[in-house]
Amino acid sequence: MNDLEFHFRNHVINRDRHDERADDRKPEAYGRQRRRWGGRVFALGGFVVLACGLSLGAWGSYSREQEVMATAEQAREFVPGFSIATIEASPGTVSVTLPGTTAAFAAANIYARATGYIAKRNVDIGDRVKAGNLLAALAVPELDHQIAQNEATLDQLKSALQEARVNRDLAQVTWDRDSPLVQKGWITPQQGDTDRLNLQSRVAAVAVADANVSAQENLLKELRQNRDYASVVAPFDGVITQRNVDVGSLVQGNAASGTFMFEIMQDNVIRVWVYVPQDSAFGMAPGIDAVIHVPELPDREFSGKVTRIADALQSGTRTLLTEIDIPNPDGALAAGIYCTVELHIPRKVPSLLVPADAIIFNREGMQVAVVNNGKAELRKVKVKRDFGTRVEVDSGIKAGDQVVLNPPVTLVDGSEVRAMAEAPRT
Repeated sequence: MNDLEFHFRNHVINRDRHDERADDRKPEAYGRQRRRWGGRVFALGGFVVLACGLSLGAWGSYSREQEVMATAEQAREFVPGFSIATIEASPGTVSVTLPGTTAAFAAANIYARATGYIAKRNVDIGDRVKAGNLLAALAVPELDHQIAQNEATLDQLKSALQEARVNRDLAQVTWDRDSPLVQKGWITPQQGDTDRLNLQSRVAAVAVADANVSAQENLLKELRQNRDYASVVAPFDGVITQRNVDVGSLVQGNAASGTFMFEIMQDNVIRVWVYVPQDSAFGMAPGIDAVIHVPELPDREFSGKVTRIADALQSGTRTLLTEIDIPNPDGALAAGIYCTVELHIPRKVPSLLVPADAIIFNREGMQVAVVNNGKAELRKVKVKRDFGTRVEVDSGIKAGDQVVLNPPVTLVDGSEVRAMAEAPRT
């Protein structure tokens, strides 16, 4: 408080005291004095409130300005933290699961080779047979008659051969006896020529008779072979899957339109046909391990190996036909069922596994943010295969690199990043 204010205050106080003394003498003056004092107090209070309001407003503005400056400074110095993941090299084999179909290791349709009636049928659908077992026997009376007739003809031809041999021997004896006499002139040369030519004729007759016997024996052999076809036997161990004839049925023995009698399948080994797509076909080779699963047998898996591949992809589907042999000693697998085939194919080209959360897709293509010396490096990658939570890439990064998971859109090349705890592997 300065001197001017001090003197002004004393002047006011002395004046008020003088008025009070005057008011003490006059009652109405006392009322005016009280009203005058109340107004001054109210004005002084308003001034104090106004001063406090201005002070608080100035202080609030100053505080907000300081907070804004501190926030801006903190934003300039803030380094965001991100979860990271380490890039792994893909395993040496590619595991793929594909649909497949089972088939018998060997299957044969049994047709009739002889014409006749079914005299005996020993098997039915589902029967298991061994190689050489009799499946059915045919009654072929016409063929039996042909065999008997040709056997009699063979006997006649053999007798004719024997007669020709006797005549040849007689002509040989005659020529041996007359030949010296012709040389000495005791027998005319004409007789000698007759004996010599007669011997040659008898030798030729023996050759003809011998050829007739051989031809008849071959014909009889063919007839007997056809007779053997009347006994239908199993060509290998297996199970009968079709039976189209019964006792008394007439079957036709014809190479083009013969009667389809039985179907037999070998099921102690089952083949599995699977079509491998092009992206996995280049690693296929005989000997690759395979595991077969059948939906109806959830508690079992069947192991086998790739035994045959087509070595050529089908142009329509770009797939490679592959066969897998599965031992089936207990007959659990049947031919013609649906299954899934799990193949472990050696990888031809190395690749890397990246979490799907690390992929950035924008106008630059597919990228990942690699953490290098506390800064983000955006690198382009080429995705080969999508596994859902992870993708397989073959360029842009290397094993051991650390990538940012769930990168924000504000993350640019060169941004400072702080690596937080590494995300668990899935």
